[in-house]
Amino acid sequence: MPGARVGSLAEPAPVLDRQQQRITELLSGVSIELSAREHGSEQLCCGFLAPGTPVYVNFGPNDSYHAVVETAARLKRAGFCPVPHVAARYLTGPTQLDDFLARAVGAGVDRVLVIGGDLDRPAGPFHASLELIETGLLTKHGIRTVGVAGYPEGHPKIATATLDGALAAKLLRLQSSGIAPYIVTQFCFDAAPIIGWLARLRAAGIVAPVRVGLAGPASIATLAKFAMRCGIGNSLLALVGGQTSIARLLVESGPDKVIRALAAVDPADLDIAGLHLFTFGGVVRTGKWLRALGAGEVSGSDDRHTHGRSGTA
Repeated sequence: MPGARVGSLAEPAPVLDRQQQRITELLSGVSIELSAREHGSEQLCCGFLAPGTPVYVNFGPNDSYHAVVETAARLKRAGFCPVPHVAARYLTGPTQLDDFLARAVGAGVDRVLVIGGDLDRPAGPFHASLELIETGLLTKHGIRTVGVAGYPEGHPKIATATLDGALAAKLLRLQSSGIAPYIVTQFCFDAAPIIGWLARLRAAGIVAPVRVGLAGPASIATLAKFAMRCGIGNSLLALVGGQTSIARLLVESGPDKVIRALAAVDPADLDIAGLHLFTFGGVVRTGKWLRALGAGEVSGSDDRHTHGRSGTA
């Protein structure tokens, strides 16, 4: 019967619509991260990010906090919500932290992401972000929203139990100081560790909002380089997938596959506040990818894009 055939063909459409709707919901809270060294990036962001979007400013081991503040100021003037990283191990002590926060607030910053930093030898007395939080300087400068790091795949130098304890302690200390805490995760290339980590987090009674970190589109070689630098382990195998040829390693890859997997899970089970994209120097590339994904142009079963190459980060 023709009517029955048409009806059966039309049935899958709502399923696809629901997945795209969920992808749109995840993208509605997207934030991005860029380097303080990317001069002019605030103007590039204007091409694809809505005013008020959180834009995080990375604080690397070779960066100065003055450069981080200057970038935050430019982003604020461009209409965005700058969120500078405050890296405990890169600061020489409370005096420098005090100056950093004073300058940041003066530039229009009202929230920060507090991290430990990956220096083996700290520049001062701060070995971990909890010590920085305990100074009380965030409260002194009126910072009322603070992000802390989450690690779905663990940390190469810190035991999982230690990570869990530190996360709980940071959230508790922030809350007791009248600060609203949230979590931003390290990027992953596979949805499974993200979903498992979120389930474990919620089972432990941690209800803080979570922004899931994902790597923006870049060459597989570039992504692998940053993954090794950041200690990303198991999901790196999902990214590389046994590819060894130079040509394949230069093929561009985006997080479409991970986002599809997250969108397929009941939102109540994940309780994700939004996605956070690491751009690795590719702000324009990330913008084009975001527009395509928002328009429903999600890649197929393989998330390696053969339409472009990236020779740099």
